[in-house]
Amino acid sequence: MYVLSRLKRKDKIGLFFFVAFAISTSLIYLFEERFDKDLWRSSPSSRYKMVDDIIESQLLMGKTEDEVLFLLGKPNSMISKDSNSFLYKLGNEPSFIKSKKEQLLIVFKNGKVTKVTIAIE
Repeated sequence: MYVLSRLKRKDKIGLFFFVAFAISTSLIYLFEERFDKDLWRSSPSSRYKMVDDIIESQLLMGKTEDEVLFLLGKPNSMISKDSNSFLYKLGNEPSFIKSKKEQLLIVFKNGKVTKVTIAIE
């Protein structure tokens, strides 16, 4: 406590914001759901909880179609144009307003994943 009383007012404010930032970042990390292959396959309506982890960790980048199918299972739909694409429905995140339905879009080029993003139906 002696150390805090010796700090200047600006330093106390800065310390407060640093601690608040550290706590909020820790809580976000703690409550964000990590990708789980079995949960992804068994609970399609709650996939929205894991999609951020899939995208941010770049889990699928560079993987082949077979590797993606092994991890995520059969896609809800496939798109074929210049490149093949898989679409996985994510379920609906709880909300008071009606939100647009989102899907996980995985784009393949030359047999490997080149893009993983969220698409709106």
